[in-house]
Parts: sequence; structure tokens; C-alpha cells
Amino acid sequence: MAEAPKIELFIKASDDGESVGNCPFCQRLFMILWLKGVNFTLTTVDMKRAPEVLKDLAPGSQPPFLIYNTEVRTDTNKIEEFLEETLAPPQYPKLCCRYKESNEAGNDIFHKFSAYIKNPNPGLNDLLEKKFLKSLMKLDLNLLTPLPHELDEDPDKTESTRLYLDGDSLTLADCNLLPKLNIVKVVCKKYRDFSIPVALVGLTRYLENAYKQDEFRYTCPNDSEILLAYQSVAKYLNK
Repeated sequence: MAEAPKIELFIKASDDGESVGNCPFCQRLFMILWLKGVNFTLTTVDMKRAPEVLKDLAPGSQPPFLIYNTEVRTDTNKIEEFLEETLAPPQYPKLCCRYKESNEAGNDIFHKFSAYIKNPNPGLNDLLEKKFLKSLMKLDLNLLTPLPHELDEDPDKTESTRLYLDGDSLTLADCNLLPKLNIVKVVCKKYRDFSIPVALVGLTRYLENAYKQDEFRYTCPNDSEILLAYQSVAKYLNK
């Protein structure tokens, strides 16, 4: 059996420099390594102290970055591709999606959320909220639409019962989307008193299932950390 790789993931630290900071890209890679079941070291980087580790290992880079054996990798998408290719079956589970549409699900939500939450003008709020809600509804519809393998098992199935984007297991697509949805949920509640409507049953079920998984729940930053990161960009509506 091949010797296990030495892997160290560097992620953004929280404001106190100790725990996990707000960074969906960091959480994405943290989830991937956890789901792969590989041994790795997690190092939080306190960005306020301009740590020497950044200058020495990844000059000019922001977390996340990865050391695999002795090689430093700094591009999140390329790190994901590398881990999926390198940590492969039979020793490690495959995390890529069965359906390419799963990778695109929810890909417009974060953009619409940012426009909605950064707007200080009450006159624009309803329009931006509708656009944001439409993106959530689009994801909800995706999650309620049966996947091909579900229809193979039951041709009369009209509503998907899958747990996650691509089926009943977390995939790379979930690792990308879920950290962003967690930010959306926390920030919208604070600044707009907006909660994801329970009428969006597919999306509600998806998030409920995700929060039951250690790989997601325990890689999330504290809500206070997310709000701290957004306090300079999110706008309360001017009354």
C-alpha cells in the first residue's frame, strides 16, 4: 500500500485568530478533505498579523492554499481538481457529480444575494429581493425535479426525494454551494429579516439534510464570524 500523503490545508482564521474564519472557498476545501477521509493537518492563518507562513510558502496568496507532500498549491479550483484526481478510488471516494447540471445548480444565488444585501436604497429593495428569491426558487425547482436515476427506478416519480444536489451523497457541487448558502442564511436574517421561505420545500429539505452532516456542520464558521465579515459591506436599509 502506498504511503499516505502529507497534506496541510491553510485556511483563513477567525477574528480572534484561533478558529475557522468566514471564507466559503476555505470551507469548500475543508469539506472535500473531510469527505475524502484522508488524514490532513488544518492550519488557520491570522490575516491581521501578516504571518510569515504566507510570505514563505505562498507569497502574494490568500488562503486557502494546500501543501501536498512538499508541493504548494494556491488555486482553489485547481486544488479541487487535483484532490479529486489524486485521492481516487478504491482508497478514497469519488466526489465528482454524476450529472453536470448538479455543478451549475444555485450558481447565480450568491451574486443576487450580494446585490440584495449591499443595497442601501429602500426603493430598490423589493426588486433586488425578487431577483434573489427567484434564484432560490430556481434551485428549489432543481432539487424537486427527479434525477435520471430516480426516474429509472420509478418512471412515475414526480418529485425528487434525494438528499443533496446530485443524489444521496455529498459531492463537489455541494462543497461549493453549501458554504455560500450558509452565509446567505445568516446575513439575510440579520440585515433584511429575510429567511429562506419554508414553502421552498426542496431547498429547506436540502439544508436540513446538510446541517446533519458533520462535514458541513463542523466546517462552518460561527455566525458571529460571518456577520463580522459582512458588517462593512452589508447595508441596513435607510429608513
